[in-house]
Amino acid sequence: MPHRSPDLARLAMTVLQPGFDGTEPPGWLRRALGEEGLGGTVLFARNLTGSAHTADLVARLRAENPAVVVAVDEEGGSVTRLQAARGSSWPGNRALGVGDDVERTRLVAQEIGRLLAAADITLDYAPVADVNANPANPVIGVRSFGPDPELVSRHTAAWILGLQDIGVAACAKHFPGHGDTHTDSHHALPTVHASLELLAERDLPPFRAAVAAGVRAIMCGHLLVPALDPDNPATLSWRIVTGLLREEMGFDGMIVTDAIEMRAVAALHPPGEIAVRALLAGADAICAGISSPGGESVHELRDAIVDAVREGRLPEERLAEAASRVLALSRWYAASGAVEARAAQSAARARDGDGPKDEDLGLRTALAAMRVVGTPPALSGPPLVVDIAPRLSQAVEPGTPTGLIGAFTELMPGTTGHIITMETAELPELSGSGDEGRPLVLVVHDAWRHPWVRDLLARAVALRPDAIVVETGVPGEPTGAVYVTTNGISRASARAVAHWLATDPEGAR
Repeated sequence: MPHRSPDLARLAMTVLQPGFDGTEPPGWLRRALGEEGLGGTVLFARNLTGSAHTADLVARLRAENPAVVVAVDEEGGSVTRLQAARGSSWPGNRALGVGDDVERTRLVAQEIGRLLAAADITLDYAPVADVNANPANPVIGVRSFGPDPELVSRHTAAWILGLQDIGVAACAKHFPGHGDTHTDSHHALPTVHASLELLAERDLPPFRAAVAAGVRAIMCGHLLVPALDPDNPATLSWRIVTGLLREEMGFDGMIVTDAIEMRAVAALHPPGEIAVRALLAGADAICAGISSPGGESVHELRDAIVDAVREGRLPEERLAEAASRVLALSRWYAASGAVEARAAQSAARARDGDGPKDEDLGLRTALAAMRVVGTPPALSGPPLVVDIAPRLSQAVEPGTPTGLIGAFTELMPGTTGHIITMETAELPELSGSGDEGRPLVLVVHDAWRHPWVRDLLARAVALRPDAIVVETGVPGEPTGAVYVTTNGISRASARAVAHWLATDPEGAR
């Protein structure tokens, strides 16, 4: 009979990174951290109400387990948790790629790192290292630095170096590359139809760059990549996780799964089976973004892992190895200087307010990413801003606004805003031209991907040929008197457009 550790349940809890509901740590989570050895947790916007609350929440988690790996998705741009209420202070990856200044990318990542360090957060599930080879990709899009592997590689490395300079661990995702898919893995299992040669030339270089830059963690995507493994999604594939990432690419940091409740894998196996198969494949941490109210689902994951060891399916040595990598990440964070950065950042915020250290960095970065077709006049008065808003990916917090209405209202009181959704797909009154009525700004996101958005946009431009069109997603065919592309959604991008149009559109850039 092989030796069985008396701490098997504790090892199993160490590799779990569950989310939770509410703005206070529930009792089951506190007990799991304090008594049962839970090794991690992941925060979402639903848990956070402001920087002071976030820091207090994390402090309460660490009071139960000082070594807990606290993770969050803080990519900048459209995917922000700590700044979800008002929008990110920094443009996302596509804007950084369009501006193509790796030093600016490093500085933006440093600012995000300071935000996280001030809250004592261990791990950022960022950057996205996917090459957005398929413009119609419904989940990556502006979250990618762009469609060119070399550009994505150098900005991925710069982002990692900037974040980890502050002492917060980076996590490159979604290995081995989610950029060439037609399917959002939140809804179904995407397939990457690419040869080994194409994967090596296009999708893998940014992850190689991440490893070379010393990234502390890598997240596996829920992707079927037949050229690498025709039978198993990457998250559950020994060939991809261990054979490719560990053995061939030499990565020795922590490997974490994407959230296991995503339909790409949840449709294939029960949660406990997903966790066991991911560990067998070589993953070290299991992200479970949604947990049951009493934590029963987390304990079911633990029990499935323990049962798999006792049944001989999962070697105890593999589980112990996974737990050791989680603990190694925690030790790296404790020694990284992030605690000192947190103290300095907290003191600076107490002195200077709650904004980022260099708020102008976001505005400058957003301006560098803007591209314009046409020559807009300075606005003659407060505009009508019509935001034709499709549903964004589930990676983005529900109801995330483009921010253009608010940004114009701040600069030009009297601005009127109107939001159109697919359920209310009707235009407001748009009659009049720029000379006879108020200026018109039409805001869209990936308009070319959504037929109902294209239809409304065409109707609006036909009624108002003088309209200024602002595209916040991947650009399409220019339309309107002026076509402005921000290459991303963020508070910074919205402010950049509003400032540019409201002040001196000919001389501002």
